[in-house]
Amino acid sequence: MEPTDVTSGGFSHHVMMTSVDTVQRSRTVLLRVAGVIEETADARSLVFDVSGHDFSYKPGQFLTLRIPSERTGSVARCYSLASSPHIDSDPMVTIKRTHDGYGSNWLCDNVSVGDTIEVLPPSGVFTPASLDRDFLLFAAGSGITPVMSILKSALAQGSGRVVLIYANRDAAAVIFADELRRLAAEHPHRLAVVHWLESLQGLPTVEQLTALAAPFSDSDAFVCGPGPFMDIARQALGVAGVPRDRIHAEVFTSLAGDPFRPVVLAECDSADAASVDVELDGEVHSLQWPRKQTLVDLMLAKGIDVPYSCQEGECGSCACTVVEGAVDMAPCEILDADDLAAGYILGCQARPATDRLKIRF
Repeated sequence: MEPTDVTSGGFSHHVMMTSVDTVQRSRTVLLRVAGVIEETADARSLVFDVSGHDFSYKPGQFLTLRIPSERTGSVARCYSLASSPHIDSDPMVTIKRTHDGYGSNWLCDNVSVGDTIEVLPPSGVFTPASLDRDFLLFAAGSGITPVMSILKSALAQGSGRVVLIYANRDAAAVIFADELRRLAAEHPHRLAVVHWLESLQGLPTVEQLTALAAPFSDSDAFVCGPGPFMDIARQALGVAGVPRDRIHAEVFTSLAGDPFRPVVLAECDSADAASVDVELDGEVHSLQWPRKQTLVDLMLAKGIDVPYSCQEGECGSCACTVVEGAVDMAPCEILDADDLAAGYILGCQARPATDRLKIRF
């Protein structure tokens, strides 16, 4: 799936910085391709050797790959990890060719075992808070990749039931068909797989997906696929009675900028700064937040390992929640009106609008 798809310190009140003092960081790693798996006629998986690297990820996250380009030097593309961190020794991304998709076609045509690819650390917030829940998973096409990671992880580490509703053009387009059959046979009382084939059943409707979802309305729902499919799946989940806070959707986008360039951070004038408590991975960081600086830039300047990828409001990796206070943020396509009403923001776009804030990642 190619997402389109969330230490104490502070600036000195006595320091006025408007100069070119900077902090430069590079977080990329070179990973060797240990395996290439042809999944279908237009989809393949790349397995990476991460020995020697500090590499950890959560089910449902993605990798950002650097792909050579004669026109621009390189382009960045995000692909979901279809492997499970709980049972798979090596991480794996799965790429499906898209029409006129430079990145997907290059990776499918050019990568062989032994090649190296530059990647950013795993990122993304399309991840379960707990694997012990019941899961209702909707996927279409290559949207199965992060869903597969969640499905395998839940079966391996969780205790609940898992229902997958997987839509494709036809049987030949079903990615991971053999693995899904094997998992269903190994977990007959916990896993149910429902295939929807457009060649036989036509495009699914809200009413049809509602009927499939209704018996599992107490589950945590995860949805990934093309935009039109995700729209009807989310509508169906709402009609079926799944609470909004249990519906999680991954968003597709193509990155416009270059997240592989070294991050250069200029110190901001901190004379006019807000106070913010940022909760990340169970730790609270109390910081002074200059009003002209984004939250991600502030945290990077303080050496905090904040989740982010594009820094342009396009990937959603830095999504977080405003618990107290308010921020200014430019409009973006990643968060919808309901997300904003619930307090979600993008840390790479947010700047303080009040004097006191609390934010949770």
